Amino acid sequence: MDAPPHVRIRKQLLTIAENPMRPWHEEVQTIGTLLTDNWDDELLRGNFVDLVLQLALEQPLKTPFVAAVVLVANGNQGELVELLLAKLAAGIQSKIAEGEWRGVKLYLKLLACLQGALEGDGVFPILEDLFARAGELQTASSEDTVGTELVKIILLTLPYIMSTAPAERWQQKAADLMDKTEIIASEPHTLQSLVDPYHPESGEESPIGSTSLIALLQKQLQAEASNGWELACLPRPWEFPMEDIEQRSKLKEAPLHALPTITIPELVPSGPRPLFPEIYLSVYANQEVESVPSTNNIASCLTRDALLDMINELAYNRNITARNLIELDCFFAPRTFTARATPYDKLRDIQPPRSTWKPEDVAVDAVFSQLFQLPAPEHKLVYYHSVLTEACKLAPAAIAPSLGRAIRYLYRNIHHLDLELANRFVDWFSHHLSNFGFTWKWTEWEEDVFLSELHPAKAFIAASIDKEIRLSFAQRIKGTLPPPYLQLISPEKERDTPEFKFAKDDVPFAAEGREIATRLRNKAPDEEIQPIVDKIHSAALDMSLDPLVSSTDVFVTAVLHVGNKSLSHVLAAIERTKDRLLNAGAASDSAREQIISAVMAYWAYQPGVALSIVEKLLNYGILSPISVIQWALVAHPGANRGRPLAEAYIYELVFNTVAKVTARVRQVVRKAAQPDSAGHMDIDDGDAANEQEQIRDREVRAMRELFRAMDDALVSWASGTKDELIEDVADSSERQKLVARWGERWQRVFRRRAAVEDAFVLEAERSRKAAAASGITLSQA
Repeated sequence: MDAPPHVRIRKQLLTIAENPMRPWHEEVQTIGTLLTDNWDDELLRGNFVDLVLQLALEQPLKTPFVAAVVLVANGNQGELVELLLAKLAAGIQSKIAEGEWRGVKLYLKLLACLQGALEGDGVFPILEDLFARAGELQTASSEDTVGTELVKIILLTLPYIMSTAPAERWQQKAADLMDKTEIIASEPHTLQSLVDPYHPESGEESPIGSTSLIALLQKQLQAEASNGWELACLPRPWEFPMEDIEQRSKLKEAPLHALPTITIPELVPSGPRPLFPEIYLSVYANQEVESVPSTNNIASCLTRDALLDMINELAYNRNITARNLIELDCFFAPRTFTARATPYDKLRDIQPPRSTWKPEDVAVDAVFSQLFQLPAPEHKLVYYHSVLTEACKLAPAAIAPSLGRAIRYLYRNIHHLDLELANRFVDWFSHHLSNFGFTWKWTEWEEDVFLSELHPAKAFIAASIDKEIRLSFAQRIKGTLPPPYLQLISPEKERDTPEFKFAKDDVPFAAEGREIATRLRNKAPDEEIQPIVDKIHSAALDMSLDPLVSSTDVFVTAVLHVGNKSLSHVLAAIERTKDRLLNAGAASDSAREQIISAVMAYWAYQPGVALSIVEKLLNYGILSPISVIQWALVAHPGANRGRPLAEAYIYELVFNTVAKVTARVRQVVRKAAQPDSAGHMDIDDGDAANEQEQIRDREVRAMRELFRAMDDALVSWASGTKDELIEDVADSSERQKLVARWGERWQRVFRRRAAVEDAFVLEAERSRKAAAASGITLSQA
């Protein structure tokens, strides 16, 4: 027995265009006919319209095909289009009100694909209104990002209008609109340098010129306009073969429909997602043979945009995301791509006009563009990791070689990459290898093992191996590496637990260290430990040492030794001795720094464990964020002539500490901006509101002081004026240059972070005041 019509249509729509063996026009006509033949089915009518809108948001690669079904059905059942346009217009209006700009763009894409069924100028009046608001916003502030987002939406909607309707009919409209958008698109945004993925040294050029997405789109669309709007990569499933005269006639004679009014409000919301200028990044730039569309071709932006929408909208299902990436050539015009899994070397044999674009390269490129999105990607980084992993599992022969070439490109340009992105690369690379037996052609980089520890390539290798060991164990990783790399894995890394330095009698305070460890293991009360601490103080004074620093070192090391079996053991040991540790941390800056030094020294060969412990000490309040920053950027690098600036775990320590501070600030800022129980912003209502404001101001002030302290520390490293560098005459100029370069890279990351967090606080405050002034809820504002 056949399934009900609405079930069959749902199934067919969900899989539309996925079968490369079935012509699009046949599939579209089958679904359209089934739809109109069963239009009396009320369940089918409601389900179909809702499904079309859902697919437009969640699987935008299929939007042109779904629109083609609607256009075919319009020839027999115009009521369908009326129902769809009513809901679609309401959806666009709702998305605009919420500031959900991707949703607006995706709904407009569907509307653009229906341009041929619309009366009058169709979608163009909406795009004109969007530009009017964009112009007002840009005039009001050069740092506005909502206006640039609106221009991006306009530029990405235009190609779909021109592909679905007779291009010559709309050429003048499109030209007029692009004349306007050029004013905004061609001007570099003031925040553009903040999010550039490349950070070349002064006097050097980026591996590829960093261009904003909207500037690129503007140029590409102008080129398409001069070429008659060919838009060769876009599918046109509504075009039927010449011999299908009946269907072509129905499409031509189908009724036109008025588009319901869509109003762009005067106050355009920025939306829940922070907006920043977008830079077009490709990990396949400057190749001998193009395996992805060049930035001169509109296909580069159109394929990338469709894939990114799909990747980010389907974040709840990485398996479907990966499958769509593998099958992306099904959703673009025939002959846009070469055959799947074509080896790169074979591309040289392909003669024009055949395409050399590899679909798997385009897919991998899109995921990396999100993995390396600054200041932050939309979803957690591990999501993008998982998409690449799933894609590699689904089609290893196609995806693995593409990933290999991407890895080599990034490695070659590691010294140009923004430091935050270089560390994301380390995290992804080690994580990815852990899913595939830790196999990589390490022999390619053997020569770099002998570079200076301050060289970015050597730092990347060392960091990747360290992360691999964290995800496995040292002996396992040693078995995957060629002999030259083995020097990077010291014997101490193979030990299950670190050596207790006080086990040796020649170490100062060895007897006291062993005694404290024994008493801690026996869970002795603090009163039994204090006499030993007093003894350390007395001996330290005799040796002209700081007594508090000495006792803190001994005590913390003993605590770590007692709890070295697992993280839960050390947390239990810290919990039992928390009061003494709190007192030590509060006593002096040097004692706090010694707590960190003791942790990092004890777990020196397993830095991942050390970072977890420092994080817990921050949670307990034993350490303060500023003490971690001072140790990581002043004391520790100063004692080691700047070398720690090249160590990934030091960057991780600082980055995690800053993230903890900024997360706290965002939490209190949001809480201070919450409406009252009636849903209004009564900011002067009683002591509770004042207390929230005081907490917010205190936390924001502390965060800004932290960023200032970081910048003060990094300025001297970046400029080469750090005392330790000037005083060390043995340092070569090349070494000093490398240290200064690391300082520059650190400085750029955290100046950007400071700017982003300041922008968040200012925007929250602006929204709070605007909502309070108008007497509406924050969510409505």
